[in-house]
Amino acid sequence: MRVLLLEDEPEMASALRSALRAYDTVVDHVSTLAEAEEAADLNAYGAILLDRQVPDGDGLSLIPKLRARGLGTPIIVLTARGDLDDRIDGLDTGADDYLAKPFAMDELLARLRAVMRRPSGMQAEIMSFGRLSFDLGSREVRIDGQRMVLPRRELLVLETLLRRIGRTVPRSSLEEAVYGFGDEIQSNTLDAHVSRLRRKLTEAKVGLEIHPVRGIGYLLKQAQ
Repeated sequence: MRVLLLEDEPEMASALRSALRAYDTVVDHVSTLAEAEEAADLNAYGAILLDRQVPDGDGLSLIPKLRARGLGTPIIVLTARGDLDDRIDGLDTGADDYLAKPFAMDELLARLRAVMRRPSGMQAEIMSFGRLSFDLGSREVRIDGQRMVLPRRELLVLETLLRRIGRTVPRSSLEEAVYGFGDEIQSNTLDAHVSRLRRKLTEAKVGLEIHPVRGIGYLLKQAQ
């Protein structure tokens, strides 16, 4: 899952990124409304987390713009402005949830899971192929009901390939799904993630195979 985070306080942004990454999430962090609007236009996100007080305005002002474009992505407002009137303003503006600072990271993750379970959430589904199932809400992969634990980036590779099973996924699309803004991407890192995931799927005999497509990317298909 990919999340857009609008937060201008460096320490808070760092803490949020660490917590979200532990939830198998790629985080694109921006610090201004202009950057957030551009990122939302260019990328598909599973959720958006917005701070209200940022250098170029109130984070709430972005929500009507995104909703007017038909964007149904769950939005959670994170702010120090936690009075009742502020919370009502946030929800009436189109936010799915409103969390006042300071808050516990576990509560944020629980609220994130909750909005993703709603009908409008992009991840409220289970993808099943052969013996393998991937619950996009809980971020769990299971084989015949038994959990298969995967490192975060291998999990993101699998999610991206499953969403396009039977079609070649360009390398650039995989990199966008696995790495956030500012992440350093070494030349063979993605290939290493894919290779390890391919080996694990083969050893588990799940009935799915990852094939490299020379010069383009990778293809996930059912084993013959």
